[in-house]
Amino acid sequence: MTNLNNFVAIDWRSGPDRIYFFFKDTDTYSRFDIGDNSVPSNYPTATAGNWDNFAPYTKDLRFGLTTTSFGWNAGSDEDIAWLFFYDGTTPMVCKYDQDSDKVAAFYKVADSVWKPILPYFDKIIAGTWFQLTGHPFLFRFILDDGHYLSFDYKAKTVKYNRFGEYQLGALKPYKDRIITAAQNDRTFADSYWYIFLTNNQYLTYNIQSDRLVAGPRTIDDGNWPGLLRG
Repeated sequence: MTNLNNFVAIDWRSGPDRIYFFFKDTDTYSRFDIGDNSVPSNYPTATAGNWDNFAPYTKDLRFGLTTTSFGWNAGSDEDIAWLFFYDGTTPMVCKYDQDSDKVAAFYKVADSVWKPILPYFDKIIAGTWFQLTGHPFLFRFILDDGHYLSFDYKAKTVKYNRFGEYQLGALKPYKDRIITAAQNDRTFADSYWYIFLTNNQYLTYNIQSDRLVAGPRTIDDGNWPGLLRG
């Protein structure tokens, strides 16, 4: 059984919903198909030869998230994966177009729409578009020190809070165990944020109700079929 440690999970919304898992120690990745509830038999596979011009940077990936027509091209259905990484000592972000499966651009974080989170870049381990009623421009980022960021894209404001200071209090007992997280943006139901922990466990957080609804649960072939395949 594979022990899941040094990896990053990214949600994917173009076409069938998926979650990609990047295993940085081996520079490989897996694809979890949410609709089929399984990892296809040909995964994990090498990142080399995949992921367009981002492939050389997958081992340096720190966290990522997906947006759909967020703040630009508002009349379109533009699915973008924002992949945050270091190029040497420079914090970078890759704008990856999920619809074309190609890199659209690379930016220094300091020169991007994500500039407000730059002071916390070293501490961020996961982030997601946290679409609450009345707060369509809200993002949340989990830090490695028992805190989280609330980033309002429209207002360009960042708030640095402890778990439980306003929300995410249920994550406090797991603050030293969080590795990565990815969202399941369910079409006709509340969205789930899967938060992956050490010891091959995970939590399920309901974004719309802003509460922990399950976990910790142990990852196995019953809930994440194929994910532990070596």
